[in-house]
Amino acid sequence: MDAEEIARRHLADGIPDDEIVRLLSREVISIKRNRVTPEYTEAFARAVVTEVRNSTGLSGDLFTFEPSGSTMGEFGVGSRGAGDFFAHRQIARIIGRPDVAVGVEEMDDAGAVSAGGDYIVVTVDGMHSRLSDFPFLAGFHVTRATLRDVYVMGAKPVALLSDIHVADDGDVAKVFDYTAGVTAVGEAMGVPLVTGSTLRIGGDMVLGSRMTGCVGAVGVTSHLTAREEIAPGDVLLMTEGAGGGTIATAAIYSGFPEVVEETINLHFLRACEALIGSDALAGVHAMTDVTNGGLRGDAYEMAETAGCRIVVVEDELRSLVRPNVLAMLDALEIDYLGVSLDSLLVVAPPENAAEIKQVVGSAGVAMKEIGFVEEGAAESVLMVNGRIRDFSPKFRESAYTPVKKVVDAEKRDFEEMKAGVRRAADAAIAKKERMLARLRSS
Repeated sequence: MDAEEIARRHLADGIPDDEIVRLLSREVISIKRNRVTPEYTEAFARAVVTEVRNSTGLSGDLFTFEPSGSTMGEFGVGSRGAGDFFAHRQIARIIGRPDVAVGVEEMDDAGAVSAGGDYIVVTVDGMHSRLSDFPFLAGFHVTRATLRDVYVMGAKPVALLSDIHVADDGDVAKVFDYTAGVTAVGEAMGVPLVTGSTLRIGGDMVLGSRMTGCVGAVGVTSHLTAREEIAPGDVLLMTEGAGGGTIATAAIYSGFPEVVEETINLHFLRACEALIGSDALAGVHAMTDVTNGGLRGDAYEMAETAGCRIVVVEDELRSLVRPNVLAMLDALEIDYLGVSLDSLLVVAPPENAAEIKQVVGSAGVAMKEIGFVEEGAAESVLMVNGRIRDFSPKFRESAYTPVKKVVDAEKRDFEEMKAGVRRAADAAIAKKERMLARLRSS
């Protein structure tokens, strides 16, 4: 519960201060219960109203922004679909084109800069938002995800960093359990957690026990395997996958808790370790993890970046999903091609495929050929029984919890929302330029 948000909305509706205090006090008591007195609750509520009044109506570049007219949920930001991809393209526009080896405009798994003849690879992943009540799982899966993003750039991870935020009423133990999940993966892979930050969400203003956070990783390599290297004639190789935070979340909230066990493994990371430590890496054009909107999303992003047509052949795809995970997805009618499977996807010339599969197999991980790259429009398509089908990402990734199935049914006009989002990004770019001019002249 966001006390500031509640007070700000009531104030905007013209509700008198005393009534806002009464309404807000009731909400505070519902969360904090017998841990606070009525006197404290009223004093807290009045202080919130005072702060909201003092911070309302401010104008100018430092206090306002151009609204897009769409909320994060409406536009699907974070939901790994068409809306999310469009929003990230706008973020790339705001960042611009810095002089780097791999930048955000390439929509790769991580960024890279040149340093002393090698490349420093940097990435960050946010924990799955629905694992707030399961801190160890949250820490475990976000750490595995951020290490994946370093590995698929062809880099050896050398350090981790962690940022964890827990709301005001969350138990301090959440921080500890989350950190245990982070370091369980880090220590198993020999990558130390070296720094981080621990804060409350919204300070005193956000009540409840919600937790969120992220884990970042830094790696080093002399050979980048970025998506822009994908070329016509390449083949797609994919490992078996059991999913990570998304599959764990689907399992927990849909009544399949036993499937969570399937996600507790380091298969992906060990497959990457084997590749990076072998001569086969030189024969790899690009690697990615099947996460962003599932294979639908990743194939689309790769095609966009490389400017090629990617054909995914479904013949053996289902066999690469762990049986218990696939059975759950089928039972819940979740499209397995539109959800994060945490498989390793490698793109390479066909003459290198056998060696790559052999190296990955030596790590105990199955890998099969699941498609190819050809000249043509920057698009991804699916071949089923020899026939081509559309394989573009949906507005959101596959709805994988009961709540997501409800939310996914409600949609506004996408083109209308895109116009507002683009306008807001344009305004942010203009503001950045105004601030840069001011800073450079001061």
